[in-house]
Amino acid sequence: MIRETHAESVHAVGATLGEGPIWVARDAALWFVDIKAPCIHRFDPETATLDTWDAPDQVGWIMPVEDGGFLAGVRGGLHRFDPATGAFDLVAPVHADTPGNRLNDAARDPSGRVWFGTMDNDEADTTGHVYHWHDGALTKTDIPPVVITNGPAIAPDGRTLYTVDTLGKRIDAWPVGEDGELGAPRIFLTFGPDDGHPDGAICDSEGGVWVGFFGGWAARRFAPDGHCTDMVHFPVANITKIALGGPDGRTAYATTAAKGLDADARAAQPLAGNLFTFRVTVPGITVEPITL
Repeated sequence: MIRETHAESVHAVGATLGEGPIWVARDAALWFVDIKAPCIHRFDPETATLDTWDAPDQVGWIMPVEDGGFLAGVRGGLHRFDPATGAFDLVAPVHADTPGNRLNDAARDPSGRVWFGTMDNDEADTTGHVYHWHDGALTKTDIPPVVITNGPAIAPDGRTLYTVDTLGKRIDAWPVGEDGELGAPRIFLTFGPDDGHPDGAICDSEGGVWVGFFGGWAARRFAPDGHCTDMVHFPVANITKIALGGPDGRTAYATTAAKGLDADARAAQPLAGNLFTFRVTVPGITVEPITL
């Protein structure tokens, strides 16, 4: 039986393309981005306040760093972001030879690797690749390129990488070796015309895969064997990604987007682009800070 529930708006963000939510335990706060603004947000659930920093270009994700800052996936490269000053400093260029691409989504594995994908900003060309960053080295994987990469999501033991082909409406599962090398993939999930497009994905502590659906009015959780265990309904169409956090790891937050909605759709979805919340039964995985 599928567990069904409904998400509630927790803060009026009005994001054009809210994305990359991540619960940062050291801050007891949720961090996320609006790719198109472009900016970075921090939501404090204790005070229900939202702080915002402008980004120098489209920013797809951020990941906490041990020194209290963040690694940010900004169009053109990886940057160190310092919330204390608002500064962004280039760490490594990405897609310098493909200026039409931007960085889109990311996850950290238990070994400290940051896996991230890129995409064609015009959502037309097959130029989206998957990379990982570890110990100062940037590696472009052999995963075949797609137009829009999403995820990637990492199983709790770090041995499975889930990659999302958003326009292809497919999620693949890749075995990961201890050295970060990928084995032969298997198809994990495919989706039909009524499902919307699979967007951001994360894994919880039992290896379940949460997926937000752009144009699907829902987020869903899938067990490691691929069957759907949870369906969360939203009053907005475009759900981009889920994060699990809070004191017990069981408070879910979801970013959403107003991107692509015409005037009638905006009128019908006044909460589009807001930050939403709901409760889950399986806690998330603590996101440990990375070392730059």
